[in-house]
Amino acid sequence: MMQNNNLTFSPLRPQHIDDMERIEVECFSVPWSREALEEELENPMAHYVVCCDPEGNVVGYIGSRIVLDSADITNVAVRPQYRRQGIGYELVNRMLEEMILRGVSSVLLEVRESNLPAQNCYARAGFVPVGRRKNYYELPKEDALLMGRQLL
Repeated sequence: MMQNNNLTFSPLRPQHIDDMERIEVECFSVPWSREALEEELENPMAHYVVCCDPEGNVVGYIGSRIVLDSADITNVAVRPQYRRQGIGYELVNRMLEEMILRGVSSVLLEVRESNLPAQNCYARAGFVPVGRRKNYYELPKEDALLMGRQLL
């Protein structure tokens, strides 16, 4: 259950890129570049949901790539001061709802082996471990737990 009802959710728009770029740097040791984020706006396979505070600042987002009837969640990020409020879980569920509408039957994601809060969030949303990607992450080098979920 989300604890902050003053937040809004919407599709990614160009005005969100500045905040997303800052969040990438705050949340990831190897952040996506501004150019990569801007390219997602034009990518027909990319789908994003952003969560904004009452002033319109992005506090979290989720991205995915949908190809035919399968999808990969590419990134999930919530600003540190907004964590533990259910925002990540709400973002995941909103993305899953969008995927069902688009006819997606299976979803995969990678998560750092050490990121237990994220793993727990994904498990609550119905994802189960399906494999491991050796040395997937950099800085520090770490395996990724591959998690999946069937939708249809």
